[in-house]
Amino acid sequence: MGVMSVRTQSPEKSPEVAHRAGFACFVGRPNAGKSTLTNALVGQKVAITADQPQTTRHTVRGIVHRPDAQLILVDTPGLHKPRTLLGQRLNDVVRTTWAEVDVIGFCLPANEKLGPGDRFIAKELASIKKTPKIAIVTKTDLVDSKTLAEQLIAIDQLGKELGFEWAEIVPVSAVEGQQVDLLADLLVPLLPEGPALYPEGDLTDEPEQVMIAELIREAALEGVRDELPHSIAVVVEEMLPRDDRPADKPLLDIHAFVYIERPSQKGIIIGPKGKRLKEVGIKSRKQIEALLGTPVFLDLHVKVAKDWQRDPRQLRKLGF
Repeated sequence: MGVMSVRTQSPEKSPEVAHRAGFACFVGRPNAGKSTLTNALVGQKVAITADQPQTTRHTVRGIVHRPDAQLILVDTPGLHKPRTLLGQRLNDVVRTTWAEVDVIGFCLPANEKLGPGDRFIAKELASIKKTPKIAIVTKTDLVDSKTLAEQLIAIDQLGKELGFEWAEIVPVSAVEGQQVDLLADLLVPLLPEGPALYPEGDLTDEPEQVMIAELIREAALEGVRDELPHSIAVVVEEMLPRDDRPADKPLLDIHAFVYIERPSQKGIIIGPKGKRLKEVGIKSRKQIEALLGTPVFLDLHVKVAKDWQRDPRQLRKLGF
């Protein structure tokens, strides 16, 4: 039996270290803790986190700036067995992304035994030969040390079964902030040497409109996930600074549409007497203001786009 190394401390740094920059992506079953981890590494809310699979539809890149490196996190949608055209398109996006990044982090929750979904992804990973793979055991705050040890051994075995070696196996808790810096320390040496690819201040290169749409979508899903999980898309139609405002008191007008698939879903989103939509507006407006650092007037409307998940034209219009 080979030796399994689980990292709990950072590699030694040599004095004159070359700067590295590159791309990493986190993969894993829906709800394996990918977005929470991205946010913990970047230190700000960039990828949206929802206790609901399939919410990250776009390649959101969180950027970790360090003196010795720049780590750009590409957040791919979860890989799953496609049932719709949208599902198929998401899977294609995933595979191309995996082949293009410098390192892949496979997130496996400590509190759930390895299942068929994990094997399905691990098999896919095994076929991408060149890219180094790190196994990241997430949510370690939810288990005792014995359960964690068993999970680490199972993950090590999984790699051996499929004929590849994990570059590292790292237990983390993004919520408690445990070992998150260590994870960054381990990802960095796997990146190519080179200058920073993004300016210092950037946390994500997502266009602001896409991030705003994601924040609205997250707020709209809150509390109605079971009734309409995927059938919400949000499009920000326009963002304009209000004309008649003094320079020191700007106001940004944002007009956005929440698209659903069927008229019957409209009532769910809007709520009795429009109460729900109003709450969605208040909640997302606060987050948008925090993101942009400027006061916002948010104008939200709900529209029906019939069966948009199955219609290529609508998918294009809604940005997929």
